[in-house]
Amino acid sequence: MPEYLLPDVGEGLTEAEIVSWKVKVGDVVAVNDVVVEIETAKSIVELPSPFAGEVGAILVPEGETVAVGTPIILIGAAAEGAPEMEIDLSNPAASGGGEGESLVGRNKAERGPVRRARKVASGTLATHIQAQASFETGLASPMVEAAEPEPAVPARAVEPATTSVRTLAKPPVRKLAKDLGVDLTTLTPSGPDGTITRDDVQGAVGAAAAPVPAAAAAPVGRETREPIKGVRKMMAQAMVESAFSAPHVTEWITIDATATMDLVARLRARREFRDLKVSPLLVLAKAVLLAIRRTPEINSYWDQAAGEVVLKHYVNLGIAAATPRGLVVPNIKDADGLSLPDLARALGDLTDVAREGRTQPAEMAGGTFTITNVGVFGVDAGTPIINPGESAILCFGAIKKQPWVVGDDVVPRHVTTLALSFDHRHIDGEKGSRFLADVAGVLADPGTALLF
Repeated sequence: MPEYLLPDVGEGLTEAEIVSWKVKVGDVVAVNDVVVEIETAKSIVELPSPFAGEVGAILVPEGETVAVGTPIILIGAAAEGAPEMEIDLSNPAASGGGEGESLVGRNKAERGPVRRARKVASGTLATHIQAQASFETGLASPMVEAAEPEPAVPARAVEPATTSVRTLAKPPVRKLAKDLGVDLTTLTPSGPDGTITRDDVQGAVGAAAAPVPAAAAAPVGRETREPIKGVRKMMAQAMVESAFSAPHVTEWITIDATATMDLVARLRARREFRDLKVSPLLVLAKAVLLAIRRTPEINSYWDQAAGEVVLKHYVNLGIAAATPRGLVVPNIKDADGLSLPDLARALGDLTDVAREGRTQPAEMAGGTFTITNVGVFGVDAGTPIINPGESAILCFGAIKKQPWVVGDDVVPRHVTTLALSFDHRHIDGEKGSRFLADVAGVLADPGTALLF
């Protein structure tokens, strides 16, 4: 039965976490059917099946992080004409079942009576089930062996070559312990056959002993520990690298964006934008693309290894997006060549996919300039950190009605603040200021876009 190896879905990917399985043992899948959702260092990715056939075994449980190239699932029909043999499926973890109630690390001899075994082809699923059992228990030798082909006789067990086993606990209990930072080896088991229960884990942190479903559990104790992994880990590494390698300079400008708000209202009424989302961010994005023409150094990066400044003659416009799993920065490829309606469409697609956590690694690669829109949170502005591989990032603050001096009068106007951070190694104050002033000028008077 073919084994599906965890692929490299992004440049340089070394590992990924199994977030959720979309199939279970016994399901029949076609080529390109989604079978699993994984989290890489950049995003959540759905993996399609490269094979067609029945799911024979799920080799990696949800929540586990494994290296690229690791077998994660078996898919496909048994070889024709292969002799049949009995495989013990009494342990759902070993059989790939999604029940989540198996005991991890328990010797087969300790499990007692087993249910009727299921028939599969010799030399295929049996071998991989044995390997999976070794993986899940941490033992060097397999813990599952084929039984004699006598339907009424339970499958026989082969004792492992080593007697070392892990503390006994069901997967949900292990996950709870991991989330709460509890070391299972320090607990005294109270469950059947010496197993650690949920109450044992909760008791270790002073929680009530009443069972609580893992998905609905309330915070327990005085602190909660969350693992640093996936998108969050990548974001942290990227920000540290950027903050301590590129000397950041940040400049601010506060402007009257009333004309931009009027333009947005007019665009929404036009037929070309009827089915598109039109917002001030669209006008800002267009202003950035126009201003880059006058100050191309903004759309470049400092190549330390080569000792060169690389000027990009295209703009892959990144839009920083907050997701439940961390900050991602997908970008619109060749945004400088798009019309305003096409740019609106691309922005809408980008933000929708990002909010759903479905941004793919390729959509985040190759960015040349980034906009971060903190205004959606009601924040006025900030000092953003440059995205690695770029030289500048623009922070777009909230647009609020504020008193503004127009001539000799003080009137309510739509006011916003822009903040530009740039790499001062090769972008001096004159270039950064000119770019920021050009962007602000378009927002204050969109008609000035005709000058670019």
